[in-house]
Order: sequence, then structure tokens, then C-alpha cells
Amino acid sequence: MPSLFASYLRVYEPLTAFDPDRQVFWREYARQGRDLGPIEGPVRQRSAVLEALGAGWTRLPELPDEAYLLEWEDTLLVCPWSLRLRVAEAALNARDGVPAVLADAFVPPVLAGQAKAVVEDWRSGAKVLEQGVPRVHEQIATWGVPLRWFAFVDLDEREISLSGRRRTLRYRTEISKARRRAHRAVSVLRKSLGDAPITEAVEEGTRWLEEFHPRSVVELDYGGLVNLLPEDSLTEDDSPGLVAAGLSALSRGDAESASEAYEKLVARWRVVQLLERCN
Repeated sequence: MPSLFASYLRVYEPLTAFDPDRQVFWREYARQGRDLGPIEGPVRQRSAVLEALGAGWTRLPELPDEAYLLEWEDTLLVCPWSLRLRVAEAALNARDGVPAVLADAFVPPVLAGQAKAVVEDWRSGAKVLEQGVPRVHEQIATWGVPLRWFAFVDLDEREISLSGRRRTLRYRTEISKARRRAHRAVSVLRKSLGDAPITEAVEEGTRWLEEFHPRSVVELDYGGLVNLLPEDSLTEDDSPGLVAAGLSALSRGDAESASEAYEKLVARWRVVQLLERCN
């Protein structure tokens, strides 16, 4: 389930990416001002999942359609939350690593079957045929930012606000730029490292980006992580730049410089990961 100390990779799509009924729905949703921003949204998502998990575990609830909205160059863009999928994933995760007797008591097999069907339905692309939208518009990572995400954005695209209690740090870019960077990263990694885990991870992210409308916008949001880091660490953060430098070094065969950039990046985010153990 979503954590308050999480980062997010989101894709906002134009209304033309959705079927006519969904277009009408999202226009009315925006007109009524029902959307929450990326600061309040994760709290609402977490509450919705927790409330659903406490509903007696007899069935997966029907949850309302919610989304983040973004005005980009006078165009309304939509990033649906897919709450039903989040609940299904949380139900399955609740069974992981738990003895069968306890797992069945907490998440009955019939409910687990429903949850598995929902997750497989989305993963198989059935929703694309049914509703004309890709599987999931938002990826969530707790206690850090997956290093591969930084390959999709540029340091110059950073938006930062540290005033008051509404601290934010995010990157936003056109999906066409994110795709070009992703494909270049895959090419460099495959040529330099072969079938390494990082190559496969970036390839997976690249395939995900290819699912969306060509006029979409990609957002990498540090989310609640900004509340774990001091202000100077946030203002000086150049993680996308380090990834770009590492890829550039690999492309010219400079393994030493690539390793140096990678080590700096890992050391920076290890600080946040260690906080999870203290939590």
C-alpha cells in the first residue's frame, strides 16, 4: 500500500487518450474541483486502501475513480489512481511471507482469488481493450527513488519548493523526451553491461513509457521523502545529473568515471534507506 515516505513516477495523459465516456467523466471531475494535488493525494490513497482492507475481507470494494490533474500548455492531463488495483495488490502483499493458516485467516482464499484476478487483468492489458487506457499511470517506491527513474528526466527539469510545510521536489518532462532518454540508457547499458539487472530494470521502465499517449507528461515526484532530508541536501541534489554522467562515461568506455558517479548516487540514497530500519 502507498507509504507516506515514498516517491512516485507518474504519467499524465491528455483526455484524447481516454474513451468518450471517460473524457466526459474527467472533464466533469475537473470542473467540480474534486481532484487532490500530489501532496494530499498519497494520504487519501493510503486511507482508501486501509479502509478497504478493514472491510471484513469478503470482497474487493468498488472504489471511486480518482486522479491527479495537471494543466500543461493549456491542456488538461489526467493521471488516474487505479485504487481498486492498489487494494488488490495490498491484499496479495498481506499474504506474502505469512504461514498459510494465518494468511487464509487474514485474507481468505476467495478474496485472494479476486485480488489475483484484478491484478492479472491489468497486467495482461485487458483494461486497455475495455477502457482504452494503459494499465497503471503511477508507480510507487518506498524509502527511496529507484535509480532507473532518474534516467528519464533531466536536472534542468527540476521544480523545487521548500517554503512552509508544503515542501516539494519533482521533475516534469514531455514523454517524448523521457522515451528518448530511456532508449539511449538501454542502448548504453546493454552495450556496456549486457543482461545486467539494471539493464533489465531500465528496459522494463522503457516499455512502460511506451504504453502512453505521445502527448503525455512524465513526473518524478520525491513525495514524502522531502520531509526526511535536510534543505541543503534537497537543493544540492543532482541525482539525474549523476545518472546522466554515469551513462555518458559508460558510452565512452570510461568505467572508472561511471563507477564514481554510481557510488555517489548509491551513497546519497542509502541515507534514506537506512531511515526505514529506524522507523
